[in-house]
Amino acid sequence: MLAPPMGSVGGVQNYTKMLFRASVEILGQDNVRLLAVPSEPETRGDGSVSLNTVTKLRFLIEGLGLAMHWQPKLVICAHIGLAPMARIIKELLGKPYWLVLYGIEVWGPLPTAKQRALRAADRLLSISRFTLDTAISRHALGSPDALILPPALANDDPPPERKLGRILLDPMRPTVLTVGRLSAAERYKGHDVMLEAWPTVLRYISDACYLIVGDGDDRSRLEERARNMGIGASVRFAGSVTSAELHACYEGCQVFAMPARTDVDAAVPRGEGFGIVFLEAMAHGKPVVGPRFGAPAEFIHPGEHGLLVDPLRPTEIAAALVELLREPDRARQMGQKARDWATSQFSYEVFCRRLREMLLAKLSVH
Repeated sequence: MLAPPMGSVGGVQNYTKMLFRASVEILGQDNVRLLAVPSEPETRGDGSVSLNTVTKLRFLIEGLGLAMHWQPKLVICAHIGLAPMARIIKELLGKPYWLVLYGIEVWGPLPTAKQRALRAADRLLSISRFTLDTAISRHALGSPDALILPPALANDDPPPERKLGRILLDPMRPTVLTVGRLSAAERYKGHDVMLEAWPTVLRYISDACYLIVGDGDDRSRLEERARNMGIGASVRFAGSVTSAELHACYEGCQVFAMPARTDVDAAVPRGEGFGIVFLEAMAHGKPVVGPRFGAPAEFIHPGEHGLLVDPLRPTEIAAALVELLREPDRARQMGQKARDWATSQFSYEVFCRRLREMLLAKLSVH
């Protein structure tokens, strides 16, 4: 398994860890190897990131050496950035490779080397149907051998209450939660449009609280905007939180909302390749408000698990929030259905079963 740098925390790293863990459980520790890029990418002057030449060369030499020594039956490439190396291994040693697709990294134009590696992959594993269809359309892939392998919920026990730290929510106050990085590069997540919708929510539910979990370079701007709009007292920025605190936030809110925009036609595509935070909220029994277009709409059933909205229309978002907050019994029923759906369809056990079926056909594993 060829993996990106695993020192940082993110959706790609979490998915890769789960894929590796499940592969080991299915195939055995002695039959799986993980080779990760040894260092994080560097930031360029234009704000983009890239691995330096020395790191690339070192990784290529290590990968070729491991493949030649170990002679694997299959290479799983956990990111398009590493696919050119997987293609080299295939051409030199005849080893097939599967390529994992997440979202924006394959929605837009690709350099020639990545484009060729994408086309040469023996199978595409996509975390969502939306990501797969977008990649096929964007790169004219025709009808590739492809399967959907969505991420799974973490198979962890709820953390003990004594670790909750500073996250204390008023159980009598209606709370809407958003979880996501506050990055200027990720404004598509919808924090701004949520702030625009919030005054309308307060007109109907004056004691409502909007809790924002996450940190980043855009936090100070959002905090200032909330103050300038006169809603600062009802908007709480929690910053980065521990897993125990995040659990408490999911448990303590009444509604989870993240009206993330998806734009695959922009010069730099933006959007959620899946949207694991929606799944986490659903697993905690919370109704969710999400975008009508994009990957999250694949698993959020409107009217059953929550409500889907146009992420460009604050009035529509506000109406959905007010509807759920003013009808707590209906919201709880949606939350329970959301929990049942999330835990039955996106558990780690289901992830392992799906992966095992894929590997069985390829490797004749029993």
